[in-house]
Amino acid sequence: MLKTVQRQAASSVLRPLRSRFASPSTFYIADRQSRRGYSSESGEHDVVVIGGGPGGYVAAIKAAQLGLKTACVEKRGALGGTCLNVGCIPSKSLLNNSHIYHQIKHDIKQRGIEVDNVRLNLDQMMAAKDKSVKGLTGGIEILFKQNGVDYVKGTGTITGENEVKVKPIDGGEEISLKTKNIIIATGSEATPFPGLEVDEKKVITSTGAIALTEVPKKMIVIGGGIIGLEMGSVWSRLGAEVTVVEFLDAIGGPGMDADIAKMAQRILGRQGIKFKTSHKVLSGDASGEGVKLEIESVKNQKKDTLEADVVLVAIGRRPYTEGLGLENVGIETDERGRIIIDQEYRTKHENIRVIGDVTFGAMLAHKAEEEGIAAAEFIKKGYGHVNYGAIPSVMYTHPEAAWVGQSEQEVKASGKEYVVGTFPFLANSRAKTNLETDGMVKFIADKETDRVLGIHIIGPNAGEMIAEGVLAIEYGASSEDIARTSHAHPTLSEAFKEAAMATYDKAIHA
Repeated sequence: MLKTVQRQAASSVLRPLRSRFASPSTFYIADRQSRRGYSSESGEHDVVVIGGGPGGYVAAIKAAQLGLKTACVEKRGALGGTCLNVGCIPSKSLLNNSHIYHQIKHDIKQRGIEVDNVRLNLDQMMAAKDKSVKGLTGGIEILFKQNGVDYVKGTGTITGENEVKVKPIDGGEEISLKTKNIIIATGSEATPFPGLEVDEKKVITSTGAIALTEVPKKMIVIGGGIIGLEMGSVWSRLGAEVTVVEFLDAIGGPGMDADIAKMAQRILGRQGIKFKTSHKVLSGDASGEGVKLEIESVKNQKKDTLEADVVLVAIGRRPYTEGLGLENVGIETDERGRIIIDQEYRTKHENIRVIGDVTFGAMLAHKAEEEGIAAAEFIKKGYGHVNYGAIPSVMYTHPEAAWVGQSEQEVKASGKEYVVGTFPFLANSRAKTNLETDGMVKFIADKETDRVLGIHIIGPNAGEMIAEGVLAIEYGASSEDIARTSHAHPTLSEAFKEAAMATYDKAIHA
């Protein structure tokens, strides 16, 4: 008999804000009759969204689809926010094309393909990136028109509970938008490093990392999280000598399972990236032609000096609220600058809600999108749903790393008894024929019920494969449920099935 696990029922009890991110799986259902749908019975718009990033533009489209007269205010002049303009999308273009270049130079000969005189045309690679960005941001404008969303180009400031004033980017007269509801979706910005002034040429953030005009001979990355590793990978493949300085003793950042982090560091190290883990940066000097950093070992306090043409500051991101006018309506932020909200994304004002990077939770575009939909539904219907225990993370290096649910260290810290099953891509037939055998799939399941608690992958196509894991956790699957589901042969996804088999019983091919 299959050890299937029933999906837990959504709780109708509203919990305090801070508990919503402590639980691995949380649903929010509100009683429609116990709350007001709107703060005002009059006004030009039902909803004004401030910010046109993944959370904001999705919230605006969803609100319009629900029949609410909606406006979206964006000061960049192009929709899509950091993600589409200077983040997720352009970086993935460079990651993909730099991988193709690196593969042709270093890997394609073993596949029986002879290519001579391979050269990098960085200008053309950047043009391809820009073309993809322009196409996608323009596509959102079309979606706004199709759904009847008013697109207002300018800087939005909240001047009252029911008013947003917009300073147009073209310098025109200030616009006043009267509204029943406001959704704040202003996103985040790169966290600066004390003592190093960012000029986006020698000292750069991720924004500068996607716009360098030449390949640096040496690059130092401060921060071994996803952004640092992805952008470090791009420039390493294109010929830079890259060194990553990370304060912690492991790369990857919060959420990445320790086994995956160790394997990722080993693989990236073989590709040429150097790592200085357990090191902190004491100071930096960018006054010369290059940049000098003084670093110190966390373990033995030994100091060292590193020099590079370019330093990428990738120590995280912080909420962006500049000019938003929070003080005009008494909206509070916490010690990290995050806007304080309740379980329905509301501030102290029922009709002002907040989603995405500017408030609590992981700074991920798809997390912001889910919140955007939920916030619009709360306004119209009185209920919404986001399962924070089923939000995936992906690192788009090569190979990719992806995960969903809890890491082994998180499960261990909870005191819950668990089992682990793994399967290497080295034993997967498709991976072997593709000559891409680095990595593995790792399952973590409850020992008593076999319910899947976390899934972690490092290997080819991990970012696509993790979707099956997200679905499994969303529906409360057991590892046996997955193991007894047929996976096409030969595919990389068979490694996923075999890891599930190894968790509840034994794998076949390992």
